[in-house]
Amino acid sequence: MKKILLLTFMLMAGMSLAMAQKQAEIKFDRVVHNFGHFSEKSPVVSTVFTFENIGETPLVINQAVASCGCTVPEYTKSPVQPGEKGEIKVTYNGTGKFPGHFKKSITIRTNGVVEMVRLYIEGDMDEATAEEKKE
Repeated sequence: MKKILLLTFMLMAGMSLAMAQKQAEIKFDRVVHNFGHFSEKSPVVSTVFTFENIGETPLVINQAVASCGCTVPEYTKSPVQPGEKGEIKVTYNGTGKFPGHFKKSITIRTNGVVEMVRLYIEGDMDEATAEEKKE
């Protein structure tokens, strides 16, 4: 009986220590990027969101999904070690889209404490002038 109690106690203590270890945690430099105004003549714009793993275990980005097909995220595929940085490059392609304001979201899923983070891009694509359309 004493052995069973001792074994149970040791198992519980081991589990407590394992759970006490701080998991991976993602921290972005910013979560919103505004492209401002750009011309319909040059409709493809990109930005890079930088993040850091502020946790104590490797951070893995499982998925990065944009709210529409005109926005493409590219991200660090390898695990990001504690204290290291990674990047998510987001490209918006306004080709064939109506000029005007847009706002898109990119959903990031990780193995971190916060499993889901949303990044946002926005901007104003201005209609090309008559001279630009002739070129």
